[in-house]
Amino acid sequence: MISELKNKIILKIINDDYESLTFKCHDGSEYTMLHHQDCCECVRLNDINGDLDDLIGSPILQSEESSSDATGHNGCESGTWTFYKFATIKGYVTLRWLGESNGYYSESVSFDMTKEPDIKEMRKNKLKEIEKRI
Repeated sequence: MISELKNKIILKIINDDYESLTFKCHDGSEYTMLHHQDCCECVRLNDINGDLDDLIGSPILQSEESSSDATGHNGCESGTWTFYKFATIKGYVTLRWLGESNGYYSESVSFDMTKEPDIKEMRKNKLKEIEKRI
């Protein structure tokens, strides 16, 4: 679920030509947002409103998903807009994905954990935080 990013600190975001986004987090975890292609559908990241750099280096304060109907867009029989809204103290970013199909296939976006948090990395980052305070 997209809410898993809340309170995490993103170190890097990789945009794979609007087909997928990968979020690399401070605790060693990684998440990928993409559509698992089946047959007769097309799902792509259509628009990024805001600067992805605003999500890097500060805790994610907001991480939400919503959707709305996009039926008839580009002449497709079925369509879905999916919005992902993120915020840090640096700013807001909204990702707008468009899924189109003949109505029989998924138009959804998957948000998958592709790498588990690394306990050693978490400890190392915690030590760095403590050292900064001293």
